[in-house]
Amino acid sequence: MTRVAVTGAGGFLGWHTRSALLETGVGADGVRLGDAFVADDARAAVDGSSRAVHIAGVNRGSDEEVREGNIAFAEQFAEALRGASEPPPLVVYANSTQAGNGSVYGEAKARAGDILAAAAADIGADFLDVALPNLFGEHGRPFYNSVTATFSHLIATGEKPSVENDKELTLLHVQNAADVLTGRITPQEQDGLERRETVTGILHRLQGYAELYSVGEIPNVDDDFDRDLFNTYRSFTFPAQARIPLARHADARGSFFEIIRSHGGPGQSSFSTTVPGITRGDHFHRRKIERFTILQGRARISLRRLFSDEVVSFEVDGDAPAAIDMPTLWAHNITNIGADALYTSFWTNDIFDPQNPDTIAEAV
Repeated sequence: MTRVAVTGAGGFLGWHTRSALLETGVGADGVRLGDAFVADDARAAVDGSSRAVHIAGVNRGSDEEVREGNIAFAEQFAEALRGASEPPPLVVYANSTQAGNGSVYGEAKARAGDILAAAAADIGADFLDVALPNLFGEHGRPFYNSVTATFSHLIATGEKPSVENDKELTLLHVQNAADVLTGRITPQEQDGLERRETVTGILHRLQGYAELYSVGEIPNVDDDFDRDLFNTYRSFTFPAQARIPLARHADARGSFFEIIRSHGGPGQSSFSTTVPGITRGDHFHRRKIERFTILQGRARISLRRLFSDEVVSFEVDGDAPAAIDMPTLWAHNITNIGADALYTSFWTNDIFDPQNPDTIAEAV
């Protein structure tokens, strides 16, 4: 199987890069750096890989920690590249648009790039330097990775964040960044995926999503940026706010309840019957919003975040209807745990495209 060597595989961008590789069936070998660096292990991870991606970096700490940390990481990775008996043909560097801007961080990132470019030249590999702006996306660390993560966390927990230093930011969804690093899209295409927005604008968008989603409604996600930003917010509401109660109206004629209110963008609805004991699903989505609604019967809906062993489950009964939205990058399935047929409605925010299904097999 094709393999890609990745440093910083456990971090925000690294986790999304591994998820992007999982979609294409490519294995990811983590390369530990810093105090965990073992030269032989690093060489083994790099050896025979189709590309080596350097993501690990230091962006918090004292000036010395930032400077020395970024340079040391690059030197360790360069050592692994030079020591591989079958070095990768391509070395990719997750650089920053701040590189060379005169700050300690910018100068350290630039120096790390020089170190890696020299190592790539020594092993006869191509070198791709990817300048990344502010990244946002699912499961970022609040107060660390981005202001978007911080705002999403605070809003999801009932806080009311404020803006102290408003400015315009250049933003890129972390999954798009991962696709550039893994070769699915080109650095030239990256420019068209970036979006400029003020800090205040980000906050207002997130607050608008939260107001609608608090009652189970989907905001207008026709624009990819809104979809990605909404999915980012949703990742902070799960699992605490996952169950969406639906008002069931019944009389002598039967019963009625709404399944979804969507404020804009494409969508597709489908319906299934499932016999007792059968499980459907076992896949994940990177960008698709999907809602499960039990119409009749009893079901267990189970979800597992990628690269984690923890499973979150919900039991839903058609007699007390509720919807469960599938967060992106969580494998999920649905099992009929009742004695009768299970009737389920499915809604997604996009129309299924066999050429780009965004439905990746992965067991819960």
